Amino acid sequence: MLTGKELVLATKPFAKEIRWRSWYHTLTSLILLIVSVFGTMEYVPHYFAMSPIPAMIFRVVCSIFAAMMLSRFFIIFHDYQHHTILRKSFLADVIFTAFSIYMITPPNIWKRSHDHHHNHNAKLFSASIGSYPIMTRQKYLEASAQERFGYLAIRHPINMFFAYFTTFMYGMCIQSFLSSPRRHWDSLVVLLLHISIAVFIFIHFGWLTWFLMFFLPFFLSQMLGAYLFYAQHNFPGAIYKNNTEWSYTDAALESSSYMRLTPFMQWVTANIGFHHVHHLNSKIPFYRLPEVMAAIPELQKAKITTLKPRDIAACLRLKVWDAEQNKMIGFKEMRAA
Repeated sequence: MLTGKELVLATKPFAKEIRWRSWYHTLTSLILLIVSVFGTMEYVPHYFAMSPIPAMIFRVVCSIFAAMMLSRFFIIFHDYQHHTILRKSFLADVIFTAFSIYMITPPNIWKRSHDHHHNHNAKLFSASIGSYPIMTRQKYLEASAQERFGYLAIRHPINMFFAYFTTFMYGMCIQSFLSSPRRHWDSLVVLLLHISIAVFIFIHFGWLTWFLMFFLPFFLSQMLGAYLFYAQHNFPGAIYKNNTEWSYTDAALESSSYMRLTPFMQWVTANIGFHHVHHLNSKIPFYRLPEVMAAIPELQKAKITTLKPRDIAACLRLKVWDAEQNKMIGFKEMRAA
């Protein structure tokens, strides 16, 4: 049975990009995103002589599909930021830089925070940069009312629901800029460009086109992204450890979930559900993650969650780490303890 470094080494043969596949997934996803965004415009269904009701249905469907394509392309962008695909490609750099601006995800702050997350995933008492904070039960009980409120607010479903405003506009852009204006000046630039695009669409095409073309796709995709990121490390069975007991491999296998999805949603999320494999070796391209899990038996024993309502509720109920029970617990269990 492979463990530790041996297991990481077993994944190395898969940590090789297949260049044509990287370009295929990048370009087809980008084209589908552009087509779906333009499908939300008023003149498109009129071009096909659609009556008002079918035309509106067509535009709404395009808007929802655009949200899905934003999610998919963001995860491909995430692979590019890991230097996993399309390294040293000028064209890829232009495409993904433009996308990061459009998606209000400044490349510098995203890469720095996400790299920190990978290096400190599931560590107790470490800075919660790039991840949802974790308090132990004891620390929560000793915290002030203000500290408790701040902690619970970040982990609250409402925060994930409004991630477009809270996580991306405020967290990625405003907060990072205010923390270090010189270092994160690009965060302010990205936010101002994003708002300028929104205002331009609203003025020139009207509120309905702005809503379907711009607001709804961002709102839905970033809400989905915020929850996926939460559930991949905050699920029943997730293990958190003190810094002295922590190991990279254990954090990948015990504290990162395998989110079992339908084939369509697996495609929409670009295989990010194979999150335990991704954390074990982030140099494996997203399109090879299922291949790795199928080839290595040790990875098939992953802790599973889904997007079913009961599993979502089970993840969202978790609030603090209980060191005595060695698991995440909710308020009900806290009161019982």
